[in-house]
Amino acid sequence: MFSGKNQRPAARIDTLVGRKTEINGDLNFSGGLHVDGKVNGNISAGSEPESMLSLSQHGIVRGEIRVPHVTINGTVEGDVYAAQRLELGAEARITGDVHYNLIEMTVGATVDGKMVHKPAGPVLAISHQKATDNNTPVSPRNASE
Repeated sequence: MFSGKNQRPAARIDTLVGRKTEINGDLNFSGGLHVDGKVNGNISAGSEPESMLSLSQHGIVRGEIRVPHVTINGTVEGDVYAAQRLELGAEARITGDVHYNLIEMTVGATVDGKMVHKPAGPVLAISHQKATDNNTPVSPRNASE
């Protein structure tokens, strides 16, 4: 029914960090990564634009996340960069800044940091200035005249 470039990719899990697993160090991946355990380090996706990270309610990341598609329902202590889509579940707890293109946030999710919108494509400026007396629009160059 609706279509767009920022739709959720098909959930494909190539790598699983189990609930009783703890990783100390940076984690680089491509494809799909699901984290139920702990990662003490940065998580980043390769150059694949459809890479996705899913962090369960049991998952904990202490480090920066840089992945195009991110779903968080656990705890993150670090900045999150989601170039395409970010979903925050009801149990999501983020301590750090969140940089996103498209965001979906469920009631109950918390972010202790800045929310920074980073559009994926060009941003078109629209002027909302009043027209002059002769009903011609005011251009940004002569708006102060």
